[in-house]
Amino acid sequence: MILRLFSEWFSQWAAEVGSLSWLAVALVAAVIEVTLPHFGCAFISAGAVAAAAAAFFGLSIGAQIGTFVLVMTVSLVALRANLLGRLAGGGVPSRTEPLVGRHGQVTHEIDPTLGTGRINVGGEDWAARCPEPLPIGTKIRVVSADGIVLEVTRA
Repeated sequence: MILRLFSEWFSQWAAEVGSLSWLAVALVAAVIEVTLPHFGCAFISAGAVAAAAAAFFGLSIGAQIGTFVLVMTVSLVALRANLLGRLAGGGVPSRTEPLVGRHGQVTHEIDPTLGTGRINVGGEDWAARCPEPLPIGTKIRVVSADGIVLEVTRA
């Protein structure tokens, strides 16, 4: 009788300690995520909360760890890319993209063999390339950009 009561009390205590331990892991991971946001610890926190639920319902340690790994992996694979895409923003805006389609003038001869030449577009000086040689003063149109070098054609 006493042994059975002790056994029931111990199993209930183990379930509560297990749940509280997993919730402590979830809390620590959440604090780390808030302090250093990189979308990694949030998934650990989600897995730990699921494992705490498994512990609360009296599942074995193996089942708790399996639940933790499963929930963490599924949430990481399914959600990380979407969250990064939505919350990370568009990155650094391109300075050359708005110039595509605009017109300008050659300021230093464009030589396709050497890949040298300079143009003026919108009052700014840019390095330029063209498949044909263009002399100084030629009117051009920007067709694309390769990094900070503008690809141009005769206008």
